[in-house]
Amino acid sequence: MSMTQHRLILWNIDHTLVDVAKVTREAYAEAFQRVTGRPLVRLAPTAGRTESEIIFETLAFNGVPATDDTLPEFIDALAQTFAARRRLVREQGRALPGAKEALDAVARLPEAVQSVLTGAIQPNAIIKLTELGLDEHLDFEVGGYGSEIYPKGALVELARTRATRKYGVPFGESTTVIIADSPLDVRAAHIARATIIGVATGAATEAELRSSGADVVMPTLAETTTLVRAIEHLTGRNAS
Repeated sequence: MSMTQHRLILWNIDHTLVDVAKVTREAYAEAFQRVTGRPLVRLAPTAGRTESEIIFETLAFNGVPATDDTLPEFIDALAQTFAARRRLVREQGRALPGAKEALDAVARLPEAVQSVLTGAIQPNAIIKLTELGLDEHLDFEVGGYGSEIYPKGALVELARTRATRKYGVPFGESTTVIIADSPLDVRAAHIARATIIGVATGAATEAELRSSGADVVMPTLAETTTLVRAIEHLTGRNAS
């Protein structure tokens, strides 16, 4: 493999790097109330899904018809209600075990660019990671976000395009690695012809991640050496 080929490492955020579920639900509840004038009764499942999918299904679960304006209004409200809870992200949220160490270790790999592939809208994604001290090695400009109303598989290609444009080097299918906790993320990786490391820190078990087709499965991010070696292997290079 030519040494001019760079690695693109795309991290899922919720339940892979952080747990801010309580704050997220409260922000959703307030945004829902603002947009619909009704209390939120049921929030749609969130694992591996984009914000637009979650919003539309939440509206349906609560018997609220959507108009052309509903999604942009909801996204704007969600950005505001989450930003208002920035302090609570620090107080009630947490970085998952090994997350900081994993990001630090991957940053030491040669020719590696780290960003995010998340269903969250961009401002909320950035708040989660900056408030919990996980932003140092992440290039938010080249990530894929739920703000963009694309399926996650398409967001992978969008992230590749952004990284190539910014860094002036190719980021190909064989050098893109996704790290995530959901079988839906595994499916997105397959669609985008990327490899994926499944981490059983969310709702899915190791067995479920393995059966969904994850290339490598880990119980947590705490096994830093194993993670780095997996990335080296998946991108076609031997660990030093």
